[in-house]
Amino acid sequence: MLSQLANLSVEADGRYAAQSELQFLKDYFQSLNLRLSAYQKIQAAEKEIIRDVETKILSASPDLLRRGSQDLTSKWRLDTVRVLRHSAAALLIDDRNRLRDRLLLWFQTILGSFQAKKTSEITFQIMQDAIKQYLTAEEASLFIPILEMNRSIFSK
Repeated sequence: MLSQLANLSVEADGRYAAQSELQFLKDYFQSLNLRLSAYQKIQAAEKEIIRDVETKILSASPDLLRRGSQDLTSKWRLDTVRVLRHSAAALLIDDRNRLRDRLLLWFQTILGSFQAKKTSEITFQIMQDAIKQYLTAEEASLFIPILEMNRSIFSK
């Protein structure tokens, strides 16, 4: 929404915005309670979500969070929490573009240099299933596309 507001500010400079240009605001305010509820649930369950995803990753592929003899689990947790928090913020303010441009594309480069794209892709695929335990179907329908965007960007 912040990106859309910034664009509207530029596009409608010196004139009133057309009804069609304001539709995103109506849509946002209609979904605000749902977004706020989902955000608060993610915030409250953050540790459990991360633990669930980690457990599923380790049961499916025990060596995925290892590089040789080095255990990368704590680094994985920090990175995953960071992306989850930013993703939840994107959900709250309905601004995937901001998330993509300010975090994901930068983080994609980092993951590539550490050869961690596969781990991140799997993480956000598993997280899409795990999050459904904590959110209603309506809330999940708003958040899962964000997680899918994360997965898609990190897999490139």
